[in-house]
Amino acid sequence: MSDNNADEVPSEDGEVELPADQPVPEGTEPDLGRDVSADMVVDDDATDDLLGGLQIDSTADIEVPDRLVDQVIGQDHARDIILKAAKQRRHVMMIGSPGTGKSMLAKAMSQLLPREELQDVLVYHNPDDGNEPKIRTVPAGKGEQIVEAHKEEARKRNQMRSFLMWIIIAIVIGYALLIEGAVLLGILAAGVIYLAFRYSSRGSDAMIPNLLVNNADHQTAPFEDATGAHAGALLGDVRHDPFQSGGMETPSHDRVEAGGIHKANKGVLFVDEINTLDIRSQQKLMTAIQEGEFSITGQSERSSGAMVQTEPVPTDFVMVAAGNMDAMENMHPALRSRIKGYGYEVYMDDTIEDTPEMRRKYSRFIAQEVEKDGRLPHFDRDAVREVILTAQRRAGRKGHLTLELRNLGGLVRVAGDIARAEDADYTTRDHVLRAKRRSRSIEQQLADEYIERRKDYDMTVAEGDVVGRVNGLAVMGEDSGIVMPVMAEVAPSQGPGEVIATGKLQDIAQEAVQNVSAIIKKFSDEDISQQDIHIQYVQSYEGVQGDSASVTMATAVISAIENIPVDQSVAMTGSLSVRGDVLPVGGVTHKIEAAAKAGVDTVIIPAANLQDVMIEDEFKDQIEIIPVSHISEVLDVALAGEPEKDSLVDRLKNITGQALESGSGSRGHGSPSPQ
Repeated sequence: MSDNNADEVPSEDGEVELPADQPVPEGTEPDLGRDVSADMVVDDDATDDLLGGLQIDSTADIEVPDRLVDQVIGQDHARDIILKAAKQRRHVMMIGSPGTGKSMLAKAMSQLLPREELQDVLVYHNPDDGNEPKIRTVPAGKGEQIVEAHKEEARKRNQMRSFLMWIIIAIVIGYALLIEGAVLLGILAAGVIYLAFRYSSRGSDAMIPNLLVNNADHQTAPFEDATGAHAGALLGDVRHDPFQSGGMETPSHDRVEAGGIHKANKGVLFVDEINTLDIRSQQKLMTAIQEGEFSITGQSERSSGAMVQTEPVPTDFVMVAAGNMDAMENMHPALRSRIKGYGYEVYMDDTIEDTPEMRRKYSRFIAQEVEKDGRLPHFDRDAVREVILTAQRRAGRKGHLTLELRNLGGLVRVAGDIARAEDADYTTRDHVLRAKRRSRSIEQQLADEYIERRKDYDMTVAEGDVVGRVNGLAVMGEDSGIVMPVMAEVAPSQGPGEVIATGKLQDIAQEAVQNVSAIIKKFSDEDISQQDIHIQYVQSYEGVQGDSASVTMATAVISAIENIPVDQSVAMTGSLSVRGDVLPVGGVTHKIEAAAKAGVDTVIIPAANLQDVMIEDEFKDQIEIIPVSHISEVLDVALAGEPEKDSLVDRLKNITGQALESGSGSRGHGSPSPQ
């Protein structure tokens, strides 16, 4: 229905008319994520400090921006896309790790959309077909006035009807008593008249419209989070009516419920983990995006609401879909095509370059979290430094800061809770350090308990020399390192020799075993064609997924074949190429710290990973880190028994030198990526 008829309510409604939305000229865009130095004092000579030169006593001195879009840390590309999408009303799909700011950017987008276009949606009874209620849109705020006007009119009609009813009842009873003398007949007639009036009054109540979407109180464009919503909550629904006849039924238009797509009209519909929506809902969501309107019907076929279908309800929303990398696999291809064809796809960064400006923004992030919580003491300078150090470590890359800020915000809240429990005026570095221990992930807690249990049963050997046994390093979850011994044994084969690896190895780990077997055949003088090589990952109950233990496997096997012991005070990690090059891997910081906890003295890591090492201060004096580039360097450090080891290493270096010389013309110059 049209929204231009305002005869049901006074035209002078007292609303303040907002100016029409004017396009922002080029070059005058809002200063998104402005530099903290614009609001605070910065010492240019101290920009190497962890605070980026910010001169503050605590986070209480830092001004927090009002707009959400200015509070976003990093994600400059995504922020620019959100600004452009808000101007042009484009759809956006953001893919990235959890906690990188997807929902915050979606909310920020709702603040950037114009408010003056908002609408209220009313649903009316259809006298021609009760199962097809009529829809009307009006400017935001007028819906309540229209409903109140109808209610007032219905009250007046009911008053007149009641007055008329009591007059008729009085006349009938008077006639029966005074003229006919039939008291019982008069009472029965009065009852019939009363029921008839009450039954007919229900029709007037059905004329009151149902305010389906009310935007009167919205200061910005609506933001609807439909993450995990079932079909009714997303697409709208019509409630079941158990009384469908006899004058007791509820009018169909009063049973209509708006869905997230209707409430988000002229605003933002945010759906995180978009792939968790069932295919049917994704198809209908695509229809709503394409048509800009979508009728509401009962979602359950067993409900009386399934017989009701309204006129199309406006669904002119901007959709912001989000998810992890796996979200694209189960997403309806047509829905993704619709978003991509009429909007943007954005990948959210996990890390950002560590610059003085970013450190200042991280300081502001801590102030934002404290202000948002409202109960935490502000952080002093040293506490802020410790949080930024944690952001550097969690990035896993030298010269970068993590952008998984939800987890970092959890650390801020735990530290603040500790300080608040002690009635401290400020959250200090000691509170942050205690919070880091207290807020360990489940994987880290399991890893620590795993290490302690191994010590009880002597499963971790950190001293002596053993043939065919090497202390490997692995990562549990994302931030927990463990020591995982790898053992190798050579036995006579009953047929052609083969390499047998056990320990729930996944595909990549199995392929790594094949690479190691190629290295063994190339670098060993022993004839292994009639021997089986057995490789065991000790107590790898959760399985082995990657190839970061390739160096460990190769060392264990070569030790077993050559009968040269391995120094058990050494642990190692690294991937291997079939030519014996040691390639970078992930999680080296957590692996080194796990080795230190287990009592290991030396850790061998790929040379390319040396820049990624950011271990805690408490471990720096406990462990020696040796970077290597080739398997020969690994064996030189890890093997014991000088004569045998020197002979083997010299032989490997000789073979390696010949291989490098023969392949120098075809070797590429690109650096390998971490595995």
